[in-house]
Amino acid sequence: MRRKPRIPPSPLPQRHGVDPVRLRLPREGSWATVREHLVERLAAGDGVIDAMIGEGLIVGEGGRPLTAEAAYAPGMFLWFHRELPDEEPVPFPLDVVYRDEHIVVADKPHFLATTPRGSHVAETALARLRRELDLPELGAAHRLDRLTAGLVLFTVRPGERGAYQSLFRDRLVGKEYEAVAPYDPGLGLPRTVRSRILKERGVMAAQEVAGEANAVSRIELVEQRGGLGRYRLTPRTGQTHQLRVHMSASGIPILGDPLYPVVTGPVPAGDFRRPLQLLARALEFTDPVTGLAHRFVSGRMLAAWTSYDTWSAGPPGDQ
Repeated sequence: MRRKPRIPPSPLPQRHGVDPVRLRLPREGSWATVREHLVERLAAGDGVIDAMIGEGLIVGEGGRPLTAEAAYAPGMFLWFHRELPDEEPVPFPLDVVYRDEHIVVADKPHFLATTPRGSHVAETALARLRRELDLPELGAAHRLDRLTAGLVLFTVRPGERGAYQSLFRDRLVGKEYEAVAPYDPGLGLPRTVRSRILKERGVMAAQEVAGEANAVSRIELVEQRGGLGRYRLTPRTGQTHQLRVHMSASGIPILGDPLYPVVTGPVPAGDFRRPLQLLARALEFTDPVTGLAHRFVSGRMLAAWTSYDTWSAGPPGDQ
């Protein structure tokens, strides 16, 4: 049984709260130099790798800059900072509702990604908290969709992150969401929805497919006003877009959802109108490190419920 390689610490500091990229060279390959491998692997465009090497932006252990002639060394680690994309700042506060020496619980606004991914890198909850709280080793214990607002749990110490992640893996976290959606007087509620959800890489929307259920959600009507309802959603599993899929399949798609029941065109960068009316309202768990019983509640309100006319008109704002 092959032992896991020792991963050396990064010789590069974070930039804007974002970790450098770490690469490990494959054990097998026919490249004569590290440069040849990087040109093939990264497909970064003509001259990009050579420019980065020339400027000393790609380093090995100890921070030694890579040279163009460096021989290929199987298993070698390299680090560099990616070129940050131009990002539209998300102009809403990222509130901290709890902090101790082990965890940070943040109340994330709509439109802010949880962790760096794709075109959202520095303008993410994790990167912003690292900068604002001066906690460079902060990590996310779980994630919320970028369009969903509400509570997210972060860990302060890297060595404890696995213990908190296991709470979500083992379904030991009580999660409660709130949504605003159409009111259907003919829909029997409360109801528990069970289905099999499949999310394919590269496909924006998840699909319900035949087979054994892997997604279970409870839907309750909290309040009804005219043609709208305010719903309490309790997921018992954690499939991608599960609540959005189950609400749409029940005939009451969440207001502001660009994927369900129909995929609409992409929203231009900087357009913060009509946010998805889904909120991670509460998190409840027993701390695996301290043994404390925690219950956290978001202080945010869903704008389509508090002022539907304002939300539907769509002026930018923290909604």
